[in-house]
Amino acid sequence: MKRPLENIESVFDAFKELKVLIIGDVMIDSYIYGSVKRISPEAPVPVLNVGRREQRLGGAANVALNIQALGATPILCAVVGDDDEGEAFKELLKKRGIASRGILKCDNRVTTVKNRIISGSQQMMRIDSETEAPLTSLEEKTLIQLIRQLIDEVDLVIFEDYDKGCLNERIIKDAIDYSKEKGIHTAVDPKKRNFNAYHRCSLFKPNLKELKEGLKIEFDVTISVELRDAVVQLHQSLGFDKALITLSEHGVYIFDQEEGDLRIPAHRRAIADVSGAGDTVISIAGLCLVLGMKDRFIAALANLGGGIVCEYLGVVPIDKERLMAEATENNIFELHE
Repeated sequence: MKRPLENIESVFDAFKELKVLIIGDVMIDSYIYGSVKRISPEAPVPVLNVGRREQRLGGAANVALNIQALGATPILCAVVGDDDEGEAFKELLKKRGIASRGILKCDNRVTTVKNRIISGSQQMMRIDSETEAPLTSLEEKTLIQLIRQLIDEVDLVIFEDYDKGCLNERIIKDAIDYSKEKGIHTAVDPKKRNFNAYHRCSLFKPNLKELKEGLKIEFDVTISVELRDAVVQLHQSLGFDKALITLSEHGVYIFDQEEGDLRIPAHRRAIADVSGAGDTVISIAGLCLVLGMKDRFIAALANLGGGIVCEYLGVVPIDKERLMAEATENNIFELHE
């Protein structure tokens, strides 16, 4: 029997009992830090004197880090190349205590790596190594079988789509249908290619740009009726249970056909980097969904967490202690009572 949720601390305690499957595109976020003191004699380009290098888990793996940081147990399911970078990715998982049994190696792919060249606090260049090719029929079949095995173990499935080829309509449909058979919630952070494939998911979380591109419409987000009409149109197409739209400086908007809709304004922040904020939002919202939290609580806590990570440079998971402190300060739990 589930313990009653009496305060914000009990919510985070309940997170510890949850296990989450994250399916999607993974990558290594690589950083090369240094300083520039001269221009190359070979070409009119700056010469970076390298000070240090760093590799971080990125893409769907950052969602796994957020789930872990919130206290739940992540299981990551994705494809990587049969290459040195694929081994490096699995080693990064090991260092963070995240299982790699859901990682499928494919010999005809390369592992996605985003290399960022940084001088001081200024990013000078990004060099990407990746493929966006779809999976072969054998890879697709193997991945579907693996997903089904892992779904049997979890309380929540999160789809983290970066349009790199791990997800397609057949994989998405099979995973959502199988999750529904098992009574397991599905939360989606979509991208353009598969935007309209997530039929009947529990929670659909695009950002404002993705919403407009997915529906192929323009509207004024500051006009509430226009935003609601767009999300209603989206609901008619996908039939999800809830939608949570991140609106950048305009906060977040949550929609449920039966419970209604609500906009939560953004908190004032010293924004350093918005990268990875969506990963934090989907992680918090998904866990709250499993616990049966009210929509206004889900939106408020996810909005708070997404704002916090924007104050840090680079892609970082949420700081649970800071989130709990700010949730207490802002009386977030009262929104569930």
